[in-house]
Amino acid sequence: HLEQVLFTTTGRTTGEPRTTPLAVTVVGDKLVLIASAGGAEKDPGWYRNLVAHPDVVVQRGSERRPMRARTAAGDERAALWAAAVANYAGYAGYQGKTSRQIPVVVCEPRPEG
Repeated sequence: HLEQVLFTTTGRTTGEPRTTPLAVTVVGDKLVLIASAGGAEKDPGWYRNLVAHPDVVVQRGSERRPMRARTAAGDERAALWAAAVANYAGYAGYQGKTSRQIPVVVCEPRPEG
């Protein structure tokens, strides 16, 4: 099932916190987000923000966790994309609407310190 989270990034130009409700796929201890923007030709703003500032906060229910976000690549991306599409088939349709490769974002606990 599609679980919703509140995903907070730091604005790449403003430096202000920006919170976006997003669907998440849980794979082991990783939270996987798909930067589909509904198949738009441009990456969503939240994705452009995390590329500039990878330290994010993810809220699941009442729990807020500081995390680090990164873009998956290669075999890891392929496996996580398949898991996300199995969770929500609409992602495959979004990919068919755009010429860009939709980014697959992995959120993991931030290292201590």
